[in-house]
Amino acid sequence: MRKFWYLVLMLAMVAVPAMSGAAHAKDMKVGFVYVSPIGDAGYSYAHDLGRQAIAEMPGVSTSFVESVAEGADAERVILNMARKGYDIIFATSFGYMDPSLKVSKKFPNVNFMHCSGYKTSTNMSAYFGRMYQARFLAGMVAGSMTKSNKLGYVGAFPIPEVIRGINAFALGAQSVNPNVEVRVVWSKTWYDPATEKEAAKSLLDVGCDVIAQHQDSPAPQEAAQERGVYSVGYNSDMSQFAPNSHLTAAVWNWAPFYTDVVNKVKSGEWKHGNYWVGMDKGIVGLAPYGKMVPENVRNTVDARKAEIISGAYQVFSGPVFDQEGKERVAAGKHATDEELLGMTWFVKGVIGTTE
Repeated sequence: MRKFWYLVLMLAMVAVPAMSGAAHAKDMKVGFVYVSPIGDAGYSYAHDLGRQAIAEMPGVSTSFVESVAEGADAERVILNMARKGYDIIFATSFGYMDPSLKVSKKFPNVNFMHCSGYKTSTNMSAYFGRMYQARFLAGMVAGSMTKSNKLGYVGAFPIPEVIRGINAFALGAQSVNPNVEVRVVWSKTWYDPATEKEAAKSLLDVGCDVIAQHQDSPAPQEAAQERGVYSVGYNSDMSQFAPNSHLTAAVWNWAPFYTDVVNKVKSGEWKHGNYWVGMDKGIVGLAPYGKMVPENVRNTVDARKAEIISGAYQVFSGPVFDQEGKERVAAGKHATDEELLGMTWFVKGVIGTTE
């Protein structure tokens, strides 16, 4: 009898690690690479909120590396994750595109996800959100609130993503205020608070009384508040940094998309390709309005938002003219996705160069 129970005990001891190994095998490892510090606002912060959402999913573990420079450093970090057996790697900055593509070819069983780019492979997808929809709405707010009819925009880099957002912002502002102009200054940064604040000040110095931005830091918001004028944030709600100036912000909500990707990879349903999702999927939107935004402005913007979500309104609807007066989108037409993704020109009413 003693031998019988000894045998049962030995079998149990063998079974426990085997069962533990099986459970471990079911865990999905998901990695994120960020171009800036997560902090408490901005682009990487918004992505990390999405990461936190999937970290709550059963059988999923996540990790991240922040402040990773684009280029060789990004390739090193992405390669390290792939070697460690990550199932999905989200590379969240435009400059991570080529490093992700290069590493993806060496690890065909890893799912690579690159944000804001356009290159894909059999195991690498490109994904982004139609932020220009939220930019248009934010422009409506700014155009309604300006007194000088001069809006300032601190741009990051002159790439189609940023140019498209500036154009959408301008079109939104012009839709409620035909006399408005948008002045652009390039910071050539994604995250450099000092540089971005100085860029905002240069726009304030020429009479702009609403400041918008395309960077991670809230420095342009702070510059606006210091001068007693309004601001429009980006990536996440930045009202805590400029509560007296912050009108709203064009914001990201990555949780629905990241959750969908993880679920489909786990079930074997994920198909690699190019995904560009919009306001109808809840990926982009507006932060809550500041207390200074009148009810009539809120109602007008909310009505347009509903039309964008339903598909009844297209942001880049013709006629749309560029700075030189050339018709870029004909009357009765809408800009195609190909035209939007390759946009390298400014609309009429934008003051600045695309260089």
